Amino acid sequence: SVTTKHEMLLSLIPSAFHTPAMVHTYPGYQSFAARSRYDAVRMDVAESVAEADTWNGAEKWSESFKDPETVFAIERVKEILPHRYPFLLVDKVIEFEAGKRAVGVKKVTANEEFFNGHFPARPIMPGVLQVEAMAQVGGIVALQEPITDGKGDFFFAGVNNVKWRRPVVPGDTLVMEMELTAFKARFGLVKMKGVAYVDGQKVVEGDFQFAMVK
Repeated sequence: SVTTKHEMLLSLIPSAFHTPAMVHTYPGYQSFAARSRYDAVRMDVAESVAEADTWNGAEKWSESFKDPETVFAIERVKEILPHRYPFLLVDKVIEFEAGKRAVGVKKVTANEEFFNGHFPARPIMPGVLQVEAMAQVGGIVALQEPITDGKGDFFFAGVNNVKWRRPVVPGDTLVMEMELTAFKARFGLVKMKGVAYVDGQKVVEGDFQFAMVK
C-alpha cells in the first residue's frame, strides 16, 4: 500500500536525522552528503504519494470509456445496409428516431485497410471515407420504415458544404449524426444534414442528398 511504502521509505532515513542530538553528536550533520541523502529519500516519498494520487488503473479507465447502450448492434446494421468489409463503416447505432435521425459509431483502428496507403508514415482516415461513413448512418434511417421498406439501393446524389475540422486517426471513435431534412417519395430523393465528432470535437459536417433506386 502507499502507507506501507511511505513508512518503508521513511525508515531509510537514519532516526538520528529526526533528533536534535544529531546536531551535537555529529558536527557534520549539515554536510552536503547528509542533506543530499535526506532530500533524495524525501523526494522518493513525495513521488510515491503523487503517483498514488494520479494513477487511475485499468478499471477506472474502462469505466470512463463505457459505451452507451446499443440500439442496433453490428448484426442489425448488416441486415439494413448492403455494405461489407472493408467498406462497412458503421460499427453500431446508439441512438435512433425512425424516419428522422440516427447516431452511429465507427471505431477507427490501426488495422483499417485504407491506412496501408493513406498514409503509411502518418495514418489519417480519408475525408471521403468519413463522408461515406456518415452516408451509411443516413442509410440506416432511409432504408427503414417509414421512409422505405428497405428494398432497393441507396445512392449518393450530391454532397454540399462539407467541411473538415481535424484529422481522424487510429484510436479515434467517430460519432456521427445524420438527420433527415427532406424526402420526396415520388422521386425517391432524400436530403440530410450530418455532423461527426471525435472526443466531443467536431471533425466533419455537410449536407447530403441521396437517391433511392428500386
